[in-house]
Amino acid sequence: MARKLLWGSLVLAPVTFVARYVFHADATVLFVLAAAALIPLAWLIGEATDQAGEHTGPGIGGFLNASFGNAPELIIALFAVADGLPNVVRGSLAGSVVSNVLLVLGLAMLLGPDRSQLDRRSLLLQLGIVLVAVVLFLVPAVPGFHGHTERHSLALLSLPVAIVLLGLYAVVTTRNLRRHHAAHTEEARAGAWTLSRALVALAAATIVTSFISEILVHSLDGFAKAAGLSQFFIAAVIVAIVGNAAEHGGAIVIARRGKLELSSEIAISSSAQVAVFVIPAVVVLSFVIGHPLALSFRPLELIGMAGAAAGVAYTVRDGKSRRWEGGLLISAYAAFAVAVYLAGDR
Repeated sequence: MARKLLWGSLVLAPVTFVARYVFHADATVLFVLAAAALIPLAWLIGEATDQAGEHTGPGIGGFLNASFGNAPELIIALFAVADGLPNVVRGSLAGSVVSNVLLVLGLAMLLGPDRSQLDRRSLLLQLGIVLVAVVLFLVPAVPGFHGHTERHSLALLSLPVAIVLLGLYAVVTTRNLRRHHAAHTEEARAGAWTLSRALVALAAATIVTSFISEILVHSLDGFAKAAGLSQFFIAAVIVAIVGNAAEHGGAIVIARRGKLELSSEIAISSSAQVAVFVIPAVVVLSFVIGHPLALSFRPLELIGMAGAAAGVAYTVRDGKSRRWEGGLLISAYAAFAVAVYLAGDR
């Protein structure tokens, strides 16, 4: 019954398009519709990833979910860059790293089977490159603690950092995927989707999700004014969670099915991919757009990303998940969200 409801609720996506482009509904209505439409889309991405994972194994399945799920994040960031909203871009991307590591993995561990086996090597490797990324972010961020944060010199400092991170991403991802491919020997279960069908579903759901996410982001300003929230809180918490709805929903759905190894790969792969691919890609593309982006992150953003990665690395060091640890990660994310709320805008 639940699956039929989720399939049926996919109609919310075209309803949102009609409300936006035909009836020109106000921001509050669009926000509610878009947020609701993202729920079944996230489920579909999770379902398709689960099916693809039957053919590829959990490591490559997690990478596929992170890649398709982060496409809307990249698109949202580029829209914000073009609109001259660098603080929204930095806040949403930093918040994305933190929310995937703490909130998504925490929910997966809390809702999935207790004491499940995790791929310790893969998770620690990816958390390690998040920490490397944060160290490199310090190059343009520290000078940005004083003076104008959008000065061109900081953007120029950010460009070589972005290029190094993209190179690191290519090397680490290639090696990790080869290891996962070599380790996967199981056959897909009877009744599973074909790999091509799963990939087509992933691509279609991701494309629709990107458009829905764009509508939701453009309606956030009206929602924020009604709610009285700071731009920093909206970017680092609301936009970050909404932009990652695919990973959030997919990881939780898969964890509930008892596949915590795949679910954990989705959460950590997504966070690592944002840190070492999406953020540097946005920097490089911002120069093409004509609005160079400086990686002048705030101290709270840097501490949040580094602390989340280090804390989760300590949690998964033994290769086992525990429900109480999931609750602890969720509490840590709640503390981050409160800190963002209290910090306000620059």
